[in-house]
Amino acid sequence: MYKVFVNDKPLFLTNKIEKETDFQLFLLESVDIEKLIVKMFQNKIQKAILYHPDESLLLKTLKSKISVVKAGGGLVKNVKGEILFIFRNGKWDLPKGGTEKNECMEDTAMREVEEETGVNGLSVVEKLQKTYHVFKHNGLYKLKITTWYEMNSTFEGTTYGQVEEGIEKVEWINPKKIPAILENSYENIKLLFENRKY
Repeated sequence: MYKVFVNDKPLFLTNKIEKETDFQLFLLESVDIEKLIVKMFQNKIQKAILYHPDESLLLKTLKSKISVVKAGGGLVKNVKGEILFIFRNGKWDLPKGGTEKNECMEDTAMREVEEETGVNGLSVVEKLQKTYHVFKHNGLYKLKITTWYEMNSTFEGTTYGQVEEGIEKVEWINPKKIPAILENSYENIKLLFENRKY
């Protein structure tokens, strides 16, 4: 199953149909994906499932209907075990950003963490899952696919938020405080913490 968030509302792409659910069900063969996305943006549909027996075809079709933006991001831990968060647009988020030409995704993620927060001394521990979200930019819908990496950092200096990106705060958060932080975060970010032990 692919969990795509359209303006923070779930659109799950799946090859399984569950009987008991409050999600509206749409079949890939008969749905206009663009209209479905517009309705989700207009709050006419809160939760949706897009079904097809071949799960990979669902994502392929979605990517063919709206332009794709690829990004890399980091779930960064310091020597004290605290996690790096940024605050922008009234929500807690993790540092991430778009990839540049000929840049590998791991390099994108590390560069974006450093640019958005001032944190360096980074090393990648492991690749995490990808997250998918649809946003609107200049009147066009885009699918952002972010590849996430768990990273460690030896950085002990002062953090700063990248002003051009609208980052108001950069903070190292104690793991005990993360559940409270996630209450004011995005669904995609919550996914990254679902099965984590600290």
